[in-house]
Amino acid sequence: MELREVESEIEAIQERNKKVELDKKWETSWTRKICICILTYIVVIIYSWLVRNFDNLFLSSLVPVIGFTLSTLSLGYVRKVWEKKEK
Repeated sequence: MELREVESEIEAIQERNKKVELDKKWETSWTRKICICILTYIVVIIYSWLVRNFDNLFLSSLVPVIGFTLSTLSLGYVRKVWEKKEK
């Protein structure tokens, strides 16, 4: 292997690592979590409206959003426990 090939491979690996790091940041970002909560809330409101569930429409639509948010917040802890067992 020539030096240029090795340098090229190293650059490719560094670029891939940057992308992986950015993906990790996105997966754990509050921006992503808040967007998912808002979209979930909108979808549940639309669904409730379509099935004609008008009893406390906006309040009852919060239930799935709160459940989702709590589950994502607890997954960080679950992942740490899982990682310890996988090592």
